[in-house]
Amino acid sequence: MNKLYGIIGYPIGHSMSPLMHNDAFLQLGLNGYYHAFNVREDQLKETIAAFRVLNVSGFNVTIPHKVSIMKYLDEVDVEAKQIGAVNTVVNVDGRLIGYNTDGKGYLKSLLEVIVKPLEESTVLVIGAGGAARGVVSALMNYGVAQLMIANRTDEKATQIKNDYGQKNIEVISFEEAESNIGVFDILINTTSVGMSPNIENIPLSVEKIKQNVVLSDLIYNPLKTRWLQLGEEKGAIIHNGVGMFVEQGALAFQKWTGLNPDTKKMKEIVLKQLGGSSC
Repeated sequence: MNKLYGIIGYPIGHSMSPLMHNDAFLQLGLNGYYHAFNVREDQLKETIAAFRVLNVSGFNVTIPHKVSIMKYLDEVDVEAKQIGAVNTVVNVDGRLIGYNTDGKGYLKSLLEVIVKPLEESTVLVIGAGGAARGVVSALMNYGVAQLMIANRTDEKATQIKNDYGQKNIEVISFEEAESNIGVFDILINTTSVGMSPNIENIPLSVEKIKQNVVLSDLIYNPLKTRWLQLGEEKGAIIHNGVGMFVEQGALAFQKWTGLNPDTKKMKEIVLKQLGGSSC
């Protein structure tokens, strides 16, 4: 009998996770099936209760449930608590345990493209939402020389800074970020600015970036945002969100099964669906 896995979110019809995970089950010869569940916010409590009855082996969590899911779980991993969101749930003998693989997935993909060691790099994170928290958590746990956060409003960015209480995190304005953009080794956009259909928008000017800066955008639709295009023209190393999507999924798969899927094949599936090639 196949073990049941899935993803909950609303809306969820666009998700590429079922294609990616079901192929991985097939490749590894596992009796697993992954399904996308369209779950409204007012259906979350009943859905988790149903998952317990059905003994669902594990599932991913996406917008808008990453925070609200936490109160329905039996245990939440330390890092997920620190981030304040869960994207992966594992059923261990009937107990639902929440994790967050977003930050580690992002970090793994980022490390593949950087030239300068992260421990020596000055990093700018644009945005202070849930995605930013995951990225900041992974970067700080790994180690960076200096990390700065720029957000439209200071409150959320300051909260992230306070949560870590480390001297090498600083909150700066967009104006400060743009006027000092030449000092950054890595710039990371964690916002939705530039996502389809608003593809002409950019989160921050890249006019004065230095050569070989890494320009990283968590967006993968389009695969190469206008921001990445402009950065590439200036000599930046560009990095989109496909790697993060694949790696966070692979980490979730490993937590469910104890096996490592073929991330190269997973990436090929995602890129085929998106109709292009990665940066």
